[in-house]
Amino acid sequence: MDYMFEAGFLGTKAPFFMDFVTLLVAVLPILVYGAIILARKKMYKTHMVVQNIIFVVALVVVAYFEVGVRVGGGFDAFMEGSGVPYTYALIVLLVHILIAVVMLFYWGLTVVNGNINFRKRSLPGIASRGHKVMALKAFVAIIFTSFSGIWVYLLLFIY
Repeated sequence: MDYMFEAGFLGTKAPFFMDFVTLLVAVLPILVYGAIILARKKMYKTHMVVQNIIFVVALVVVAYFEVGVRVGGGFDAFMEGSGVPYTYALIVLLVHILIAVVMLFYWGLTVVNGNINFRKRSLPGIASRGHKVMALKAFVAIIFTSFSGIWVYLLLFIY
């Protein structure tokens, strides 16, 4: 577990686990977009499998992140070296947390409903339109989560 708090690889004062999680959060929209492309190419089974894998990996990364933050002393400990006002950083963090929680819930709902409808053979089919609407909202939330997570990282470890 000590490796989590060794120097990161992005050249900032962030520990390894923060660099690792931030890198994954930054590429998450690209990975999800790749899964969307599979659906557009009518590779529905592959789309479902890839989307499930990405979602499960994202949940594991969130758990890894939460352990690192708790063991590392929480927000206050990571704020110590920042040149950003505490209140500003806290507001940005709270907005990020709100976006991320809503995103994880909604993305999870989209994945679960997609799996159920695929097994019922209504995807592709009668459930496609609703699934596309849910998926678009989830994808936009993933993008916002990514950008807000990067913003928090910048505030804590760059500025």
